[in-house]
Amino acid sequence: MAAHLLSKTGKASGTAAMGADLEAQAIKPHLIHEAVTAEMAWRRAGTHSTKTRSNVSGGGAKPWRQKGTGRARAGSNRSPIWTGGGVVFGPHPRSYGGKVNRKALRQAFRSALRAHVERGTIAVMKPTGWDEPSTRTAAEYLSKAPDALAARPLLVVVSEYSSPVALSFRNLRGIRVLEARDTETVDLMAGRSVLVEHEVWDRWNGAAAAVAGEDAE
Repeated sequence: MAAHLLSKTGKASGTAAMGADLEAQAIKPHLIHEAVTAEMAWRRAGTHSTKTRSNVSGGGAKPWRQKGTGRARAGSNRSPIWTGGGVVFGPHPRSYGGKVNRKALRQAFRSALRAHVERGTIAVMKPTGWDEPSTRTAAEYLSKAPDALAARPLLVVVSEYSSPVALSFRNLRGIRVLEARDTETVDLMAGRSVLVEHEVWDRWNGAAAAVAGEDAE
């Protein structure tokens, strides 16, 4: 299998060859799982916070004297056992990210790409030549694309998020547009189909992708 190559109108016009690394990459589910778990953890804000008894305002005076009242002794009304008191073992700002080797992350990314190639759910866009954003043009483009790209959600990977191509696709339902530098393994796995700009595909392959087949406009 190979990635579909789409002409500027959206029709299949051949195949985009894979680079040597992607061609030799075996699909490794355990690495994909490790990468996706880590990337989702890294995206967590980790900004939740609670106040301990030392952070809660008030509580400077002893509520009542130590003896003679018949009540349990108490040193502060900010104690965790009091309403409005501090929180014991509550969450505090932290990072959820762990460590994954860079080599493993690269293999996981290539594995996710290879999985899409094997399923036939990835396509490469030739330069469209669109001068201005047009949602209608993007919809017509997809209507002529191979049936495998009808699966949603569709991930569209572009080299620049503010380009006419990116702006054209991002208003369509079930489509997510990302820049290549922001795309991770979890994004590839979240998309049931993937559409990649030719420039990005070349970058991911590490060399210019060869084209097989005849052009069909």
